[in-house]
Amino acid sequence: MVKTPWIIRNLFSNLTWKIPTEEKILYLTFDDGPHPTVTPFVLEQLEKYNAKASFFCVGKNVVTYPAIYSQVVNADHTIGNHTHHHLNGWMVRDQDYFNDINEARKYIDSALFRPPYGKITTFQAKHLSRSPFGFEIVMWDVLSKDYNVKLSGEDCAFNVIRNAVQGSVIVFHDSEKAFPRMQKALISTLQFFSEKGWRFEAINPENKNQDKFEV
Repeated sequence: MVKTPWIIRNLFSNLTWKIPTEEKILYLTFDDGPHPTVTPFVLEQLEKYNAKASFFCVGKNVVTYPAIYSQVVNADHTIGNHTHHHLNGWMVRDQDYFNDINEARKYIDSALFRPPYGKITTFQAKHLSRSPFGFEIVMWDVLSKDYNVKLSGEDCAFNVIRNAVQGSVIVFHDSEKAFPRMQKALISTLQFFSEKGWRFEAINPENKNQDKFEV
């Protein structure tokens, strides 16, 4: 599904799906990096349009590519925790899941969290939100589906352009698997919306708490 169904948003109403705004603003997010070639490409494209974004990083990739991670941080983009080993919350013990997130915290200084695959239980979500660290769990409003090898870059761009509205949180991936589709989709998305006067902003503590759920 490209758009997150209302029933799922309602079930997890305490999570951030979309950021209400009266302005023409979109929130691009990138999962699974940093990657030594894909992430620099993303940063270059964002800079061309003076766009800011949010990068949900995998801890082990930050450890492997610290210089690339520093490039993201130094470009004033927002970072978020995406676990240390890209764990599926539905497939592991709760304590193992929390331990892996805490391992990633050693390298990713952020209270933003996105569960890999979007798979998280209600218990896990409540635990992370109520923990002393106070994670804010950021999901999405629109999926580009750039991870789907059956799609083309044009298909992924269409998914975003057709479905994004004011305040949409949009998911791309700065990963090797997604790159053949993401590169075209990202360029098209940035060009299309910029030409129509839209801005791209990063999710941060000032805007992410405005409203957790909007139909």
